[in-house]
Amino acid sequence: MSFSVPLGSGRDADVFAIDAERVLRRYRGDMDVAAEAAVMAYLAEHGFPVPAVYHAAGTDLVMRRVPGPTLLTALLTTEVDVSSAAGVLADLHHRLRRVPARTSRDPALRVLHMDLHPGNVLLGPDGPVLIDWRNSADGAPDLDAAMTALILAQAAVGDEHDLLVTARALLPAFLDAVGGEPQRELARAVALRGADANLTHREVIALPRAEELVRGHR
Repeated sequence: MSFSVPLGSGRDADVFAIDAERVLRRYRGDMDVAAEAAVMAYLAEHGFPVPAVYHAAGTDLVMRRVPGPTLLTALLTTEVDVSSAAGVLADLHHRLRRVPARTSRDPALRVLHMDLHPGNVLLGPDGPVLIDWRNSADGAPDLDAAMTALILAQAAVGDEHDLLVTARALLPAFLDAVGGEPQRELARAVALRGADANLTHREVIALPRAEELVRGHR
């Protein structure tokens, strides 16, 4: 398969442009994208905004190319303000809460993204689109919100000044907008986040401070 230089690189995958309509997400490790593709197809059937999947095999996932910046880029360039960004994140959580669990019959469970943060939201011409479903699972919606809050809090206690300032404003705005009781699932989110092999040692040791920041919100 031919493709150009990477459009972007994440912790465990690179994204390449195939043409004007398609991108290739290629994982660097030994993993199978079949489960991720299945979740995305299920969500698309329920009207949730995900990129269309054209092909999935081995480490390669070919999807529709969504033109537009990430929500993170739009925040840092002040194209989108903090209040609006918090609303986008909260709305995606609220929409996910309306999607029944894919593998469980428990009516209290829903599809969770488990990595829903501004860097994984593309601001496409038809509205926000949520990408990177590698960590998706069925579970309690408050756990998903707790994970988003924890990721924002990690940025807020980090050492990247622009990101730190933005995250400190975004975290309380998000918690106000998302509702529910994410603090009830925060300890579990911390445990799951701490077990993520893609986190750096510095990020892991900062988790207690991030947890404290989320718990301090009223």
